[in-house]
Amino acid sequence: MKQITCIEDLREIARRKVPRAFFDYAEAGSYSEETLRANRADLEKIKLRQRVLVDVSTRNTSSIMAGEPVSLPLALAPVAMTGLEHGSGEILACRAAQTAGIPFTLSTLSICSIEDVSEAVDKPFWFQLYVMKDRSFVRSLVERAVAAKCSALVLTADLQVLGQRHIDIKNGLSVPPALKLRNLFDMITKPAWVYGVLSARRWTFGNLDGHVKGMDGVKSLAQWVGSQFDQTLSWKDVGWVRSIWPGKLIIKGILDVDDAKLAVKVGADAIVVSNHGGRQLDGAASSISMLPQIADAIGSEAEVLFDGGIRTGQDVFRALALGAKGCFIGRAYIFGLGAGGEAGVLKAIEIIRKELEVSMALTGVNQLSEIGRQNLVAHQGRFMEYGGILEADHNAIN
Repeated sequence: MKQITCIEDLREIARRKVPRAFFDYAEAGSYSEETLRANRADLEKIKLRQRVLVDVSTRNTSSIMAGEPVSLPLALAPVAMTGLEHGSGEILACRAAQTAGIPFTLSTLSICSIEDVSEAVDKPFWFQLYVMKDRSFVRSLVERAVAAKCSALVLTADLQVLGQRHIDIKNGLSVPPALKLRNLFDMITKPAWVYGVLSARRWTFGNLDGHVKGMDGVKSLAQWVGSQFDQTLSWKDVGWVRSIWPGKLIIKGILDVDDAKLAVKVGADAIVVSNHGGRQLDGAASSISMLPQIADAIGSEAEVLFDGGIRTGQDVFRALALGAKGCFIGRAYIFGLGAGGEAGVLKAIEIIRKELEVSMALTGVNQLSEIGRQNLVAHQGRFMEYGGILEADHNAIN
């Protein structure tokens, strides 16, 4: 195996090991993927202010996210069907996150169930909730998360309808994998993946299978999921979830200041500035471009977290400088999982950790609390815009 030095190395290995339909599912965005590309491009435009001859011998990456101590301001984002990127993928990713001292977030549409993961790990994890039409099922999911001692609920707010991902349609993506000739041939060429998935406890949506009344068999479960995204979902429903969930509530999918203020009003402890990884509204602003104004608007009232395009420790630094208290990674750890299971996820986390530590050293920073807009520089002698905030061309953006 080639020497792994960055997330892109893990991506290339995962691309060879994971069947195309599932690799593409994790990587792709919706429609023309304009927003997917913007998430990365806009992060890369933000330049760090290098400082020298500063004592940086006491650097510390530890922080607090949603009231929990973390070794790194990072959490693993909820990703549907993680267990089909690698057998028992949710369990392996959760173990890696807990070893690294950061949170793992289990998706409602996971392969391993809440109970599967809870029984396999030693510490609480976070649970991501889709508020579906069947409110009794939603209540039961919340109750199961409470029983599993999940320490935070991450409510995804930007999936009332599903943004079309062209590649999934072309690949014939299904759960479990459809045994079409092209897919079957692809799987046969990846025996390690086949063995891992076949030897895993589940191949379908673990949080749904056996818990949905009148639904028996995988195809009906998949159909039920497709019919359950609720176009009537409103802030009133979020308030209802807040009333039945006793722990920390994080609302994910906020990309507008007004929505951020409403999230605080309804009782969110934290919000995640996110466009669903460019997988929903194509043409929406990049997450990083909206972060500063949202952080300025509600950062004193609720914790502001960030999601969207993180691939490096420098990206984490950029998000912290623009007001985030922590970041989520999705694709970055999924590539690690596909490349090497639990060890691959740990590798992804460690790559980002080391990059952040080096970035702190070369910007003259010892503590995360010291990171701010003063650590960013204007780009190419021009005015720059960060989320609608125009900054003059000075040595630093203040």
